[in-house]
Amino acid sequence: MIRSLIFSLVLAMGMPALSLADHHLGHADKSPGNRVFEMRTYYTHPGKLSALNKRFREHTNAIFVKHGMTLVGYWIPEGSEDTLVYILAYPSKEAREAAWKAFGQDPDWKKAFAESRQDGPLVKKVDSQFLSATDYSPIQ
Repeated sequence: MIRSLIFSLVLAMGMPALSLADHHLGHADKSPGNRVFEMRTYYTHPGKLSALNKRFREHTNAIFVKHGMTLVGYWIPEGSEDTLVYILAYPSKEAREAAWKAFGQDPDWKKAFAESRQDGPLVKKVDSQFLSATDYSPIQ
């Protein structure tokens, strides 16, 4: 249910948000049907959601952008104390694979990851789901 609510919200509000993100991040690919969307859900260890948000805010987002990932949005499900949901967009599945490979090898990411785990790991589980925009979706 949470996923369907978030997906509906993205569809309803995503086009303006994504257009703004693309404009600011220099992404130009808006060809219908070409982009791939990935919804990722992170389940944190108890008390670690704040530290995970800090890592995204201060490090991860900039490194995502550096490697060509488009930031669509981030959400914390209402009432949750341990869950972060976010959606990224990529020009293609191949671009997604290349971006994540480069991200994982990025020295800035390795440093931020290690520093954020000094008091223990933040994330205990990650779910990933690929989403394909329909031909009538305002976000392509």
